[in-house]
Amino acid sequence: MATGVNPTITTREKLEFARAAAPRVAQLFTDEKNRLLQAMANALEAQVPHILEANQKDLDSGGAMGAMRDRLLLTPDRIAAMAAGLRAIASLPDPIGEVVTEWKRPNGLLIRKVRVPLGVIGIIYESRPNVTVDTVALALKTGNAIVLRGGKEAIHSNERLVEILSAVPGLPSGAIQLLDSTTRDSVQELIQARGLVDVIIPRGGAGLINFVVENSIVPVIETGAGNCHVFVDESANLDMADRIVLNAKTQRPSVCNAAEKLLVHEKIAGDYIPRIAKKLIDLGVELRGDEAARKLVPSIGPAKEEDWSEEYLRLCIAICVVSSVDEAIRHINRYSTKNSDAIVTENEANARRFLRGVDSATVYWNASTRFSDGGEFGFGAEMGISTQKLHCRGPFALAELTSSKYEVFGTGQVRE
Repeated sequence: MATGVNPTITTREKLEFARAAAPRVAQLFTDEKNRLLQAMANALEAQVPHILEANQKDLDSGGAMGAMRDRLLLTPDRIAAMAAGLRAIASLPDPIGEVVTEWKRPNGLLIRKVRVPLGVIGIIYESRPNVTVDTVALALKTGNAIVLRGGKEAIHSNERLVEILSAVPGLPSGAIQLLDSTTRDSVQELIQARGLVDVIIPRGGAGLINFVVENSIVPVIETGAGNCHVFVDESANLDMADRIVLNAKTQRPSVCNAAEKLLVHEKIAGDYIPRIAKKLIDLGVELRGDEAARKLVPSIGPAKEEDWSEEYLRLCIAICVVSSVDEAIRHINRYSTKNSDAIVTENEANARRFLRGVDSATVYWNASTRFSDGGEFGFGAEMGISTQKLHCRGPFALAELTSSKYEVFGTGQVRE
């Protein structure tokens, strides 16, 4: 089977198809993989009306609102971006077969560590149909088969996309499998499929991620929610701070790298908080804050303790006044989800203190948190943003979808 959209095929059978396909995908040459990716991009562009039709069914039937609707929505521009991502990945160096390191032993053995595919990647995700295309592309480029379990709210979009991608001539049969998203049983079967699936990547809300991490017997690369912070230090260029805060909060508030909290140094709070509050309010942002922030702008609503940990995913931000860069670091390390956090400052010592002290996957100096993205990092796309520390951290793509093995070259050596 080339696709996973046939409802008569069980989850177990789809996993077995992917397992059988994995060695064939692993043996594809770089130019073959690149041709397939280019053909997939062309196919998406040729099928825009059909993709939009399927997406409209999801929009009409799912009742998605606000951030969820924005994540679900496909437009001609977003489809074009998906096709561009496929071509960008095709243009990147192929990590498979890369020699990571090599050395020669005194006995003449040449030992070489090389990158190899993981095998079968399972990904569980919500809402965003572009994830279907991005993850298929990254899996194919790294010689892996992929099993997709999208959210039920995007069922029609994902089915159409998988049909289009799987129909590209030359793709090994079974390399892309789409599981039933109408039942949670498919998630349970996927995360218990040790021996058929090599790694699980959950993308979505904290509930989904925690469920997978706590229940999977297949190794997991944990992605995380985004309670991201921007700290405006006492020496900040306020015009720059405005641009960064407004971009990080409002450019696309439904994504995990959007800013949810604003910290302001007490020495500039009297000037900066009223200034930025007006601009945020004019853009429709709901403001919450601590007592110090509310004294400066009485229209700011009170922030409760749980606000400091919440990922809003909407036009809402909580503001806190801090006394120093060290207090900002402590606040972020206490409440952050360790995704992306930023400092705006002209003081290099403070910036470097922040960069070293904040324990997050990506830390910024004078730039928006919205750059935490595989495409923006030059990866073409991403499998997710890892907030764990083992294997990979931050936006991850091609290199992180590989394992390694040792190739040892001898001339007849035996161990004595």
